[in-house]
Amino acid sequence: MKYYKYKWNELRGDQFDSWGFSLWYFEVGEDKYYNRQITIFDNGKILKYSEDKLEDEFGGLGEGKFDLSEFDGIECSQKEFEENWNR
Repeated sequence: MKYYKYKWNELRGDQFDSWGFSLWYFEVGEDKYYNRQITIFDNGKILKYSEDKLEDEFGGLGEGKFDLSEFDGIECSQKEFEENWNR
C-alpha cells in the first residue's frame, strides 16, 4: 500500500462551502486503485470512504486508478493515515 495526502485550497462549490478547505488522504493498493479515502474539512467534518462505504450524499471513494502525475500531494506514512482513519 501507498499513502498520500493533499491540501485542497478550494471550497466544495455546493451548499457545504461553509465546511471550508479540506485535507485529503488516500490509501492506494499495488494495483493503483483507491482502497480508502479520508477528507477532513476546516470545520472538523470528516468523510471516510472504502469498499464498505463507497459513497453517500457528500461524496464517494475515488474512481479509476490513482495517477500520481495528476496529483500534487505528498506521500505520507501508514501511521498518519491510520490515525486519521480512526478519528
